[in-house]
Amino acid sequence: MNTTQTIVLASGNAGKLREFNDLLAGLGFNVKPQSDYQVPEAIEDGLTFVENAIIKARNACKHSGLPSISDDSGIEVDALKGAPGIYSARYSGVNATDQNNNAALLEALKEIPAHERTARYQCVLVFMQHALDPTPIICQGSWEGTILTQPQGDGGFGYDPIFWVPSHNVASAQLSKVEKSKISHRAKALTELVQKLKTTCHYPTKLTNLT
Repeated sequence: MNTTQTIVLASGNAGKLREFNDLLAGLGFNVKPQSDYQVPEAIEDGLTFVENAIIKARNACKHSGLPSISDDSGIEVDALKGAPGIYSARYSGVNATDQNNNAALLEALKEIPAHERTARYQCVLVFMQHALDPTPIICQGSWEGTILTQPQGDGGFGYDPIFWVPSHNVASAQLSKVEKSKISHRAKALTELVQKLKTTCHYPTKLTNLT
């Protein structure tokens, strides 16, 4: 029996796609980008990570006809009252680059002392069987750290070069993919998602065989 479950990732972010496939490798999931199915971008007009994740997952299901997983994530900085938050991907403007967003955040924090630069990555994952799924699986993971005063490392994506990980004494961008996949906000949310898929009886039986 074919045990591969194709899931559409409701994102065009190449970094996220790599992370999902790395984290789900060997678990029977085949994660495809929504661009493979000509899925148009969803209008993310929610006010929370959860709302936007549901919007994106439903949009991908509707246009692909396949189960979908969506990820709405961002970084919250305490000194900025939780900003950039849901606007992390476009913090420095429409079509912002990671470098521009990092520069904008560093500028916003330039007068903030080190002990007040606490922050965390947040990730909300939503899995939907179809566009009308009344009980989407919702998972959340967070990752505590602080914001540096200048970028360090060249790995990862997003705010990784300026996100300091105290437990490992490096910037997120300096972690190996293997190490990041064990401790990141997305890894935590994905671990929860896999466990829920394995124990939710109305999902395909083959998912309960995952180890």
